[in-house]
Amino acid sequence: MSDYTKESVSNLFYEKVDAIIIVDAQKDSYHTVKKRGLFESFLEPDGNYESLVEKLWFHFNDNSNKIADDYHVFIPMIGQFNGKYVDRIKLRINGKIRLIQISIYPIDDKSNKYMFFLDELDNSEYLREFLTDKKIDTIQSSYLFSMYVDLIKDIAYSINVTEISSNPQNYDVKYSTWRMMIVNMIWPEDQNLFLERTDPEYLKKNLLPGRTASFDCQMKNLEGVFIWVKLIFSRTNTTNEDDFRFVFMVQDIHENSMQLFETLKKYEELASKDALTSVYNHGRIETEISNGIEDFKSKGTQISLMMLDIDFFKEVNDKFGHSVGDAVLKQFVNFVVDFLKPYNIKTGRWGGEEFVCVCYEMEFEMVKQLADQLRQKISEAEFENIGSLTCSIGLTEVKSGDNAKGVFDRVDKAMYDAKTNGRNCVTYN
Repeated sequence: MSDYTKESVSNLFYEKVDAIIIVDAQKDSYHTVKKRGLFESFLEPDGNYESLVEKLWFHFNDNSNKIADDYHVFIPMIGQFNGKYVDRIKLRINGKIRLIQISIYPIDDKSNKYMFFLDELDNSEYLREFLTDKKIDTIQSSYLFSMYVDLIKDIAYSINVTEISSNPQNYDVKYSTWRMMIVNMIWPEDQNLFLERTDPEYLKKNLLPGRTASFDCQMKNLEGVFIWVKLIFSRTNTTNEDDFRFVFMVQDIHENSMQLFETLKKYEELASKDALTSVYNHGRIETEISNGIEDFKSKGTQISLMMLDIDFFKEVNDKFGHSVGDAVLKQFVNFVVDFLKPYNIKTGRWGGEEFVCVCYEMEFEMVKQLADQLRQKISEAEFENIGSLTCSIGLTEVKSGDNAKGVFDRVDKAMYDAKTNGRNCVTYN
C-alpha cells in the first residue's frame, strides 16, 4: 500500500472516473477535461453551464421529458453549490435510462468554480436505486416539493423536488426571492391568496411553534399543467418564540380534488333540477331570473322571460290519472327543451304545469317569433295517451329599473292574459 503516491493515486483516479468537468458558474461556461463511454456523446468539449444544468437536472427523474420552460428561472440557483455535493440522477442516453453518480467539489470557497466527476453506476446499483426509489415513491408519491425556511435569515434551503431527484439540492435561495418567483406558477385567481398566506408576517402571526397550516390552490406542475395542490407550512417546535423556522411542502391533491368537484357537481345538479322533468326547479330558475337581471344591469345583455302554461292540464289528470299526467309533463318539457336548444335559454319548472324560460342575448321581436313558433309546434305535436294539447305563453322584456319581482309579475300577467284571451296564444307586457 505504501507504493501509492499522490501522483499515482491521481493518475488512478483519472483513469477510473468516466467524466471530469471544470465549471465556471460566474462565466456560465464549462470545459470537459475527460469523457468516455456514454458521456462521449452526452458532453460537449466546451459549453454553456446553464445548458449543462438543464441536461443533468431539468428533466423528470424517470425519463427524458423536459421540465416546463416556466421553471427554468431556477436553473441559475440550482447551478450554485455550497460546499461538496453528491447526487444520483437518471439520464436517458441512447434510448436507455442510465444511473449516474455526480460528485461536485468547489475549486475554492470564493469563486463559483467547481469540479464535476461523473460515473455510470452498474446494473446492481441501478436495481438497488430502483427499489429504494420505489419505497420512497410509495411513502412520498404525493409530495412534489419540500424545503426548510428560516424567516429571520430570509433563506430557503434543503430544497427537494421529488420529480427531479429523491435527494435534496445543495443550494439555497432567499425566501423572499423564491416566493416572488414561484407566484408566477400559481393560477392567476389564486395568486393573491398565495401571497397572503406565504407572507412572512402572516406566518409569524398565525403559526405557533409546532402548528401546521395549509391551503389548496392550483399550481403549474413541472410539465406546465395546472393541477390542484395543497401548500403546507409547519412551524418548528422549539422553546424559542423568536425562532421562525418552517417546513414547507407541496402535495399533489389533483386527482382527489377532481373527484370531489365531480361529486359536488352531481349534488349541485340534483339540488337544482326538478325531479320529474329534469329542468331547473323553482328555486334554481328563480335564481336564473335574478342572474339575468344582473347581466342586464352590469353588461347590458338583452334578457327576456317566457312563461308557458299547459292548457286544461287539470282535465288530463282527471281523465287519465296522474301517472299519465306526469308522462305528458315530461314529454312536453322534452319538446320545449329540444326546440330551444339552439338558443341561450334556461328553462325551469315554476310549479305544476307552469314553466319559465330566461332568454339571453335575443332581440325581443325574435323572442316573440320564437314563442309563437314553439306554441304552434306544440299544438301540432302528438302526445302519448292523450293525443294533442296546447299551451299559453306570456312574454316580457327586462327594462331599466326592473327587479326580479317586477319582471316576474309582468310575465305572469302576460301569461294570464293569454289564458283569458282564449288560450293557445302568445301575449306580452
